[in-house]
Amino acid sequence: QVQLVESGGGLVQPGGSLRLSCAASGIIFSIYAMGWYRQAPGKQRELVARIFSGGTTYYADSMEGRFAISRDNAKNMVYLQMSSLKPEDTAVYYCNAWKSRGAGEVEYWGQGTQVTVSS
Repeated sequence: QVQLVESGGGLVQPGGSLRLSCAASGIIFSIYAMGWYRQAPGKQRELVARIFSGGTTYYADSMEGRFAISRDNAKNMVYLQMSSLKPEDTAVYYCNAWKSRGAGEVEYWGQGTQVTVSS
């Protein structure tokens, strides 16, 4: 059974920092691209950052320079370090595991962790 369990969300003041963690189990973690998505109320889920199995990273434009994604294949963990947080970063943040399989793909999601940026 695949599980992605996020932690580290909470309430933070504008300009503050948070580190999200995602613990993965039930998959061969090292071969999956891992990502963080977020969904704000009334908005579509959007990609925040992704880290591929080889370590290459990708960031959405508005996040690059403020957020940093990393992974520890030995611990089956992926992290999102967020800094200079803004109220518009308020959202539920989801961990995602993805890999291609033949002509299709395999994808798993965590339950999400709430991040609220407010004074």
